Amino acid sequence: MITAQDFISEAGRAGFDFYTGVPCSFLTPLINGVLSAPMLAYVGATSEGEAVAIAAGAWLAGRQTVVMCQNSGLGNAVNPLTSLNAPFRIPTLFLTTWRGEPGIPDEPQHELMGEITQDLIAVMRLEQAPFPNEAAALAPALSQAAARMEATGLPYAFVVRKGDVAETALNQAPRELPPPGERVDHHAIGARPTRAAALERVLAVAPEEAAIIATTGKCGRELFTLADRPQHLYQVGSMGGASGMGLGVALNSPRPVVVLDGDGAALMKLGSLATIGAHAPGNLVHVILDNGVHDSTGGQATVSASVDFAAIALACGYRRAASCASLEGFEHALRRAFAQAGPTLIHLRIAPGSMAKLGRPTVKPPEVARRFRDFLASPMAATRAA
Repeated sequence: MITAQDFISEAGRAGFDFYTGVPCSFLTPLINGVLSAPMLAYVGATSEGEAVAIAAGAWLAGRQTVVMCQNSGLGNAVNPLTSLNAPFRIPTLFLTTWRGEPGIPDEPQHELMGEITQDLIAVMRLEQAPFPNEAAALAPALSQAAARMEATGLPYAFVVRKGDVAETALNQAPRELPPPGERVDHHAIGARPTRAAALERVLAVAPEEAAIIATTGKCGRELFTLADRPQHLYQVGSMGGASGMGLGVALNSPRPVVVLDGDGAALMKLGSLATIGAHAPGNLVHVILDNGVHDSTGGQATVSASVDFAAIALACGYRRAASCASLEGFEHALRRAFAQAGPTLIHLRIAPGSMAKLGRPTVKPPEVARRFRDFLASPMAATRAA
């Protein structure tokens, strides 16, 4: 058995400085220890998949990350681990517990996952090891994990058993309720704008130093077709994860961060709005381009027609929100968003469909991720001058 401080100190020496996850009783000591450490960042996510996306964004912004979750949540994490971390080669130290370990009595819902935890990690082609539960084993285990992540560009998993970490008290300040946010509605009559036209306005209005993360599907493809730049990240999977990635970037970079989301993707990870509102990064502009359909898969309707995304954002703690139905209103909302502290959500209802000559990113995902990371690390003044 080790203490939480044993792990935190050794992990810090190995470079790990950003934590996110969803609690498990086996992880309580570690999470309590991280939350009680004033120099460490911990983002409590609403789902394991969201935590993986947040960590991916933080890595892009230069942090070395740790994701912690119960093994029952491995299913929620499979999608981003296989369709975000794998194609983009984004590493994270992944701590999952071993509830339902064979031979140890546990609740019935953990029995099957307990039998397949290590197999599931292996099927995702992630390297793994038992959690180092002796102080002398910490440094070599973390060194091995860091070396393998550097070599593969993939997450590395430790499997945590009950009792691996000694009980740790929680010293966490209560979270204060944010003040009421500001809403602006830009009503319009007439045809809805296209996604491409909306993206053109984003490119025209966003500052040169802004980082732009485009959700999976035709949004990223259209952005690439219009303009391919180092500050663009085109998600190719992990539907719903763009907002979590944007949060991870925004919390760790002074740059303006723009998330270009879709209605289907935003609905898939609606809990991410609550996490964004709670952590309230002032540099985040969250755009939802709502065409009311799953455009990439044949145009099946989403439920967004009955959803007020601006109201949800304000209820979740966003500082500002705007609802738009025209390019003029959208541009006005964008300019206000870049001129004022956020987080800001801008909901624009657009027409279904896409560009007639729609390309696909020709830059491979690992290169997209690393040039985006280099852009975030570059001095903003130099970027603006360029």
